[in-house]
Amino acid sequence: MTVRRPPAPAATLAVLSLAQFLIALDYSIIYIALPSIAGELRLDPALAQWIVSAYAVLFAGFLVVGGRLTDRVGAGRMFIVAVIAFGAAGAIGGAAGDGTVLLAARGAQGLGAALLQPAVLGLIGTTFPAGPRRGRALAVWGSVGASGLAAGAILGGLLTTASWRLTFFVNVPLTLLCALGAAVWIGSQRDRTPAGRIPVLASVLGTGTVLTLALGLTLGADRGWRSALTLGCLGLALVLFLCFVRNERRSRNVLIEPVLRRTPSLRAGAAATALYMASVGSEFYLLTLLLQSAKGYPPLRAGLAFLPLALMVTAGSTAAGRAMRRFGAASVLVAGFVIATSGLLWLSLTLSGDTYAVDLLPGVLLSGFGHGVVYTSMFVIGTHDVPATHQGTAGALLTTSQYLSGALTVAVLTLALGPSPGHGNFRVAFLLTTAAAAAGAVLVMLWRGRLGTRPDAGSASGRVPRPGTRLGFRS
Repeated sequence: MTVRRPPAPAATLAVLSLAQFLIALDYSIIYIALPSIAGELRLDPALAQWIVSAYAVLFAGFLVVGGRLTDRVGAGRMFIVAVIAFGAAGAIGGAAGDGTVLLAARGAQGLGAALLQPAVLGLIGTTFPAGPRRGRALAVWGSVGASGLAAGAILGGLLTTASWRLTFFVNVPLTLLCALGAAVWIGSQRDRTPAGRIPVLASVLGTGTVLTLALGLTLGADRGWRSALTLGCLGLALVLFLCFVRNERRSRNVLIEPVLRRTPSLRAGAAATALYMASVGSEFYLLTLLLQSAKGYPPLRAGLAFLPLALMVTAGSTAAGRAMRRFGAASVLVAGFVIATSGLLWLSLTLSGDTYAVDLLPGVLLSGFGHGVVYTSMFVIGTHDVPATHQGTAGALLTTSQYLSGALTVAVLTLALGPSPGHGNFRVAFLLTTAAAAAGAVLVMLWRGRLGTRPDAGSASGRVPRPGTRLGFRS
């Protein structure tokens, strides 16, 4: 198969980096706006958490589908369609007059991201040949994505000061720039590869399981655990889960291929990504509620308070990349979880204090650094023993585990916080994230002997991701 090479690799990389910046920006910018959104649209906390979860569940649940569709129709075409869909959903969310429309728009954004992410990775794979050129391209792309995380914290505060709607509308010009750049420099490349059957049924069953389980937890907090609607959602979640398991065991069109189920490093990596999102991965959600709802920070001040966290995430990622070459990915991952545990524990013990610099900043710095270390090393662990032909799917499954865990964790934390959270509720919530980080350290320590990573080992594709990036569907 002959692949038409884009005429301007540098311009293509600029477009793809902008798309990654957009995805990372959307991750951090929405947290600062949450209290303002909930206040204006009169959403109670149990419903407001779905502004986060609707995006996460749909993004994670259809990521593998997005990868297969990208292989089938071509990364260039998929990129243009996905980035326009992502921008349109952002515009609808910004104009939403009620919570129903906003949540639907957030779900549509998640679907758009599930199509966009594999297209971005596919275009990097077809534009830059394997080796130093691709490595440099991934480094640039990852760094721009990481900067989006920090930019989201500041922009979220600035824009929300004027109106939370601007945090959605800011996506529109960026997506238009991406679409225009793709049309000029990328086009509808016919870089198709045999994709096999697309596992739509498996994705629907898996996504439905998490969606109904998270909804059941939300309804349990709102209407009581004996409510017919609560019990119905939890029962449906169980049925969907059993159907998913049956499909994975008997169908030829599964979400997780048998060779991947038998890979120890992937199982350990999936558990690590889940515990990452149950700990420091959910810190943005807890911290923004603590600062704005409990401490009364205005959005701009809250955004500035997030900046050290975002910067330390990037610093931790850089340090992890260097440390893995000397100590090995498993040791670095354990250290990252330990540092994250220390930071989250500090926050849980000092969150009632009145001075940000003395009471909260040390915990923010520690947890942020641990966040970056864990994020980088967990993907290296997860893909270490995966055959080269399955690297893309393995990366997608790790990201799926990450975001599905995030959606469920937000639901559990919302339960812990209750309708009118005080410092005691926040302490319980932060202690839950602390326990998840400690569990991550213990899990990796128990698995170290089975992982077999060496100090010079990376993933099978030799890639070290940065925050704001996600390993994709092609190498």
